[in-house]
Order: sequence, then C-alpha cells, then structure tokens
Amino acid sequence: MRVPRIRRIRFATGGLALATAGALALPAGTAVAATAPVPPAATGGRGTPSATTAAPLVSYVVNTKANHGQVKKAEREITALGGTVVYSYEQIGVIIARSADTRFAAELRQSRTVDSVGASRTKGIVQNDLETATEVAAPAAAPADGTEPLEANQWDLRQIGADKAHRTTLGSRNVVVGVLDSGIDATHEDLAPNVDPALSVSCIDGGKPDTDWKAWQPTTSEHGTHVAGTIAAAKNGKGVVGIAPNVRLAAVKVVDDGGFIYPEYAICGFVWAGQHHFQVTNNSYYVDPWMFNCKADPDQAAIVEGVRRALLFSQRNGVLSVAAAGNANIDLAHKTTDTSSPDDTTPGSRPIDGSCLSLPVELPGVVVAAATGSNGDKSYYSSYGLDKVTVAAPGGDARYQTPDTPDRNGRILSTVPGNKYAYMQGTSMASPHVAGVLALLASSHPWAGPDELRHLLTSQADEHACPTSVYDPGGTGSYKATCEGGLQNNGFYGAGVVNAAKAADWWRW
Repeated sequence: MRVPRIRRIRFATGGLALATAGALALPAGTAVAATAPVPPAATGGRGTPSATTAAPLVSYVVNTKANHGQVKKAEREITALGGTVVYSYEQIGVIIARSADTRFAAELRQSRTVDSVGASRTKGIVQNDLETATEVAAPAAAPADGTEPLEANQWDLRQIGADKAHRTTLGSRNVVVGVLDSGIDATHEDLAPNVDPALSVSCIDGGKPDTDWKAWQPTTSEHGTHVAGTIAAAKNGKGVVGIAPNVRLAAVKVVDDGGFIYPEYAICGFVWAGQHHFQVTNNSYYVDPWMFNCKADPDQAAIVEGVRRALLFSQRNGVLSVAAAGNANIDLAHKTTDTSSPDDTTPGSRPIDGSCLSLPVELPGVVVAAATGSNGDKSYYSSYGLDKVTVAAPGGDARYQTPDTPDRNGRILSTVPGNKYAYMQGTSMASPHVAGVLALLASSHPWAGPDELRHLLTSQADEHACPTSVYDPGGTGSYKATCEGGLQNNGFYGAGVVNAAKAADWWRW
C-alpha cells in the first residue's frame, strides 16, 4: 500500500491497510552486496546452462528450510543463477535476492532446496485525500486543568476512555510498541521522550536492517510520526497526548520514499520485532504491490509464505501485531474483484476469492482494526467483514460525523514531523488506537502474552450492534455496506470498540 495512498492511501486510508509467547535463540541474519550485474549466461537449477534475458533488476522472496545449511545452499544456487543475495533470515528460512534475469524465478523453482520463490514487485528497483494532513497551530501553554494544549480536540481519546485511563496509568516503560511505518521524527517535542533509538531500524534498503539514526527518520511521509503520536505522545504539557504516553516506541521504517511497503520490508520488520521482543506492533498498511495476494499465483504465493513466516516468528517471540482493515469500504469476507493491483505499475481488474489475502491483515493472529467516527459509527471508508475485523477504534470521519470540539474536525489529531500537529483520517489512524490500548493492557498485565492480550482486548471492548438496515452514510449509495453478525461479533465492529479505561485496570482479567 504505497504511502501517499497516502497517495492512494496506502497506509490505512486508501488501500487496505490495511500468538504465542516464547523466546528463541536467534542466529544473526547474513547480508551480501546488493548489486547484481547481469551475466552473459547462468546455470539452470538442474545444472544446465540457460540463456539470460536482461530486464530491470527485480527483488525476490526465496523460501527454504529454516536452518543454516539449507539457507547457505539456497544462497549458492541463487548466486549460480546470476542472482545476488541481499539478506538472509535464517531464523525463518527466507532469503531476499535480486536478479535482472527474467528466467531467474522459473529456474530457481526447479531446485529441491527452495520451497517457493516470487518476485516482490512488478517493476524494476528504483533508487517515491484520506490521509492528507491538515496542520494546526499549537497553543503556547497547556490549559490550567492539566490537559495538553490540543487535547480538547482529541475527541477520539474520550470516545475510548483514554482520559480516564490516564488517571490510573500512563503505561509502563517496560512496554515497547513497534511502529512499522514511514519512520518517526525522534526529535519531535511530543515523541522524543519515548522513541528508543536502540530499538529502531530501517528495513527499506532491500530488506536489510539498518540501525543508523538517519535511516529510520521520516523523509517523504508524515504517516509514521502521526501514528506514533496516537500511541504514545508524551504527557508533557505540549501539543497532544497519546493513549499510552509513558510506553516506549520503536521506529521500524518499512515504507520507502515512493510510499511502497514491499514484502522484503515487512519481513525485515516482523523479524526485527521478534528479535527484540516488542510487546505490540502497529501496521497501518498493506504489503505492496498486490492488495490481495492469490495463492494460485507462484509469485504471490511466495510472498504470502515469506511474510507469514516472519509474522509467525514475531508471534513466537511474544509480539502481538495490529493491522488496519483498509480504506476501500470492502467486505473482506466476500471479496470478488481487485481493481488496484499491482500498484507499482499499471493496475488491472482481476477476479479474486477467499484464497487471495491482504497482508498482513488476513494472516493468522493479527488483530484487525476497523474505523469509527466521532458518533461511534463505522467510518464511511472503512473496510469490514465478519470474522475479519477483530475490533473497531476511532479512525475519523470528517465527511459524515462531526465532533463537538473547538475545531469541529472529525479526523484524528496527532503529531507530524517538525514539532507540528495535524489531522488525518483512515483505518491507519484506527489501528494505533488499538495498539495504544494493547500497550496499556501490557502495562497493567505484565504477565500476559499475545493470546492473553488479545483476549483481554476483545473481552473488554464495548459491544456495538450492526445497523438495522443497509448502512448508507450520506444516503447517496456511494458508501453502502451490509453488516453481518450479532452484538458480540460482527463485520463492522468485531467484538466492539476498544476501551482504554478498562485496559488500565490491572485487576480486570
């Protein structure tokens, strides 16, 4: 989901945004030079020479067995075919490779060492409404009542009881939320106290982790900084306040300057989260270039498998991941057509079914967040689906739901780079509300693992019934949606709207 979807809403607003505890000893990943010259010839997977067809340099996800020997063997076969190994995640048996040979994937699939291989994008590697930010000016001083200067405009916090939660706890410094996004402005006055540079990383250099401070700072997008503020903007008398303003944030940059979140970036991000045992990650995006990855396609099947392995690795290391449902008003339980993929070249229309998955939204164990507006009802753009949506949270709806706040702005107010603040809306904004509530739960229930945190989240959510008729905000038919399910679980709100006030109470179990 390219970010300026945030061009298109890549991040939670235009495209689809879109466990088990345990510790593993982790062997370090291996990196090799990432430039791939095109050889005059290459060796086929069965040892026979094959003609090399020059084409743009393309990145591939190569899946093999998760052990050192098999990974090294697969690396040698990649090299023999004229490819280049960018980075190997031995923990999960996933190798990120590059090749400019159009026959590379077909040849490598002949190898008994390789489980699957797929191109992670449909164009060569280049060295680029809903989520458009509207900036606001911050008052010079905090109100006398002890709230933050802009908190009166944060209707979203009051909707989920975060203001009440703060009377009990601001969250624990032992809790880390990984923000897999476009980077976080670590110099922002409201975020600097909580961003942990030692846990932050960039994954956009071909899927290799880069811990240099500049590498994980935002460049072309405000998205990650906005998301971070919703989760944990400090309560320090400046600007806004986050849902869990005392927890730590890790910036995990998975969005490149073109706004894309390619599979290798997400794989790197989830493995990093697992290696460093974050309690929660927020994922306000879908993995590009396919809004839905269909298992019948060998490239897309390999992408699904690689991202699934990385996510599972993080879950086994105690990480619970939250993802945005998406901003296309799609019923994820009854999807039939994809008209936006591939989004890195020329999209076309193709039939899809339940075997075609939006990543990471439709992977097992992910908490999926739908969006609500200030009235508490489904945001007009929010995707939905029975047994697809886990919970709902404020994402904003400036078109049909207007709050009684000084600005009367129905979007979500949060931090943006340069010590600024701005409004944005999308399921990208709903997801960090859920991540913030989970951070409070992890703070008040430090013994809870991913499964327990998920149970607490859903059991404490405020139930919200489906509309009694077809939902048609504005009455024009442009955003019609049908909600399926009952009070305790339905397609619009899942188990209900998250409740931060309950999450702050340690005795609730």
